[in-house]
Amino acid sequence: MKTIHFPTELWVGEGALANLETLHDRRVFIVTDPFMVDSGFVNEVTKHLTKSEWQIFSDIIPDPPIDKIAAGIKHLATFQGDTILALGGGSAIDAAKAMKFFGKRTLQTQIAEFIAVPTTSGTGSEVTNFSVITVAETGTKIPLVTDEIQPEIAILDTNLVMSVPPKITADTGMDVLTHVIEAYVSTEANPISDALCEKVVRLVFDNLEIAFNEGSNQQARENMHLASCMAGMAFNVTSLGLNHGIAHAAGARLHVPHGRMNAMLLPEVIAYNSGLANGKVTNEPTAKRYAQLANCLNDTQTTNARIGVQQFIRQIKQLRQKLNMPATFSDYGLPKEEVQAAIPKIAEGALMDGCTKTNPVQPTAAEVTKILNSIL
Repeated sequence: MKTIHFPTELWVGEGALANLETLHDRRVFIVTDPFMVDSGFVNEVTKHLTKSEWQIFSDIIPDPPIDKIAAGIKHLATFQGDTILALGGGSAIDAAKAMKFFGKRTLQTQIAEFIAVPTTSGTGSEVTNFSVITVAETGTKIPLVTDEIQPEIAILDTNLVMSVPPKITADTGMDVLTHVIEAYVSTEANPISDALCEKVVRLVFDNLEIAFNEGSNQQARENMHLASCMAGMAFNVTSLGLNHGIAHAAGARLHVPHGRMNAMLLPEVIAYNSGLANGKVTNEPTAKRYAQLANCLNDTQTTNARIGVQQFIRQIKQLRQKLNMPATFSDYGLPKEEVQAAIPKIAEGALMDGCTKTNPVQPTAAEVTKILNSIL
């Protein structure tokens, strides 16, 4: 038996932030990053909190380390916040989740409601019980997975993503694509998550390039924002796979942006999971799953697993190229020697990562090393 539940309430569409005016007599602790403050984005939130007290904690950086989370917990406790509102990309939302979880255990903070307001279309963190914590001293990322950190409310306001720069649009969009591809072949996949994944794959291929080239295209932005959320709903049920397992470990050590790292790995991980080599596939069941996703994009359907996988990989590479994204570490600007020196630890971290547990194939360190060497 499987238990599937989507506990997060969604406020969706242009102007959705205005619904914050329904909050009365709250002590709202806003977790965000310096850009949200300097650009005035945070004012779009605070102007609707006229009936509540609020405080801003903006000391958030990409891949927030434990010391930033600890600092946030102290401020939260001093303020005596009863509501956390996370505003930003995955880093701000994940940090806020960790503050809620560890704050309860260290300083006995009590949070009645957690509200997530994403300003990028990528992580889906606003609807998941996942948070990724960075341990800077060891260069590792540790997934925190518990229903305790699931947001009660997610606000998807398209206005907040209209000005996202092209490079971040590409990075976050490819993260969305990786989420649903991994969810679709996860060992925990089910018909409900499948339906979400099949829809999202089409949304990404129909809208991401437009959002990248025409940032003011509101329909493309809205579709990608919804796709990100739906992808989060899918992998919150299924978890992810080896692509994210490697990306977490490599990103922590080599400091490659998460979505870019995922995009570099994606064709190679699909080929590995399918057993694709010398024009054949040795893992037919997984290859067929990838072929089904390819069929979501094509007018001509194929029942041949090998052809479907090859077609899907080709389409992903073409999209990646259209988004001006690197295919290798060298393309990104990292010396081969630096990457090769880090590979043993990356492989070790990938095997230990919780996302790898639901990959359709359980890899060895040698196999992870081979995948990484293929994108040097």
